[in-house]
Amino acid sequence: MAKSKYEYVKNFELDDTCLPNCWIVIRIDGRSFQRFADIHGYVKPNDIRGLNLMSRAATCVMDEFRDICLGYGQSDEFTFVFRKDTNLFNRRASKLMSTVNSLFASSFVFNWNSYFGPIRLQYPPCFDARVVLYPTDKNLRDYLSWRQADVHINNLYNTAFWSLVLKKGFTNAQAEERLKGTVASDKNELLFSEFGLNYNNEPAVYRKGTILIRKLCKQPPEGKLRPIILPFFTDMIGDSFWKEHPEILGLKSLAIYHPPSEDLPNETNKKSSSPPGLKNGPPVTKSVSSESVEKSDKDS
Repeated sequence: MAKSKYEYVKNFELDDTCLPNCWIVIRIDGRSFQRFADIHGYVKPNDIRGLNLMSRAATCVMDEFRDICLGYGQSDEFTFVFRKDTNLFNRRASKLMSTVNSLFASSFVFNWNSYFGPIRLQYPPCFDARVVLYPTDKNLRDYLSWRQADVHINNLYNTAFWSLVLKKGFTNAQAEERLKGTVASDKNELLFSEFGLNYNNEPAVYRKGTILIRKLCKQPPEGKLRPIILPFFTDMIGDSFWKEHPEILGLKSLAIYHPPSEDLPNETNKKSSSPPGLKNGPPVTKSVSSESVEKSDKDS
């Protein structure tokens, strides 16, 4: 009620506007998710159903909020990067965090049956969220590099740990003791010598996590250009990723996705992982203006 004597209570709301010209990063993380995974029969050390469900929920978030230029997921967490020039919700941190987190959680539940079939939810999952601002491109890249390095460290340990437990009958305590004090090379040697497993041949989605990027794709049969969110399973720590996708940091228009077979030699096609269903390696992109997309729609 406007002009009410109670309206003064609005003065207690704190201003939480994010600083301008900063990358806004929202990271969500499963709360007590190990218990959730155990109760719902997640496969150890990685459950592709769970990873795909997380990516599906993240795609729902990115479909709703077009100012998210990149999503990155691993295990039970997902990061969303908002363009540094976004003015969504007037850059209010609480609004951004609460809407992203609630949409992600509801999408996770909504799509559960599509990935876990007859396994019914025993109770609703819970996710926490935080907002962090990164003022420079280097800060943002270092953050994403930190999260991807975390994937490697955790997955290598978990692969070795669960190999000992599931294949050699170790107890959890025995497996922890066996791996205590080991470094990456020790774990790689253990996996290869005792289980015949070359860790580098493990699926890239387990070793590198899932990167979600919005690209323009030609949609059959008319060949219209439409924005599509594509998954990539590749390295973000080096420079090559950012050179392949300059529109992210450059705040440029969306890039057109081209299957590598269209214009890349075979040697290049083999270099890095690509989205599911694409057999020939990483995509090739080129910038295109929004006017070009509109013209394509009109012409068709």
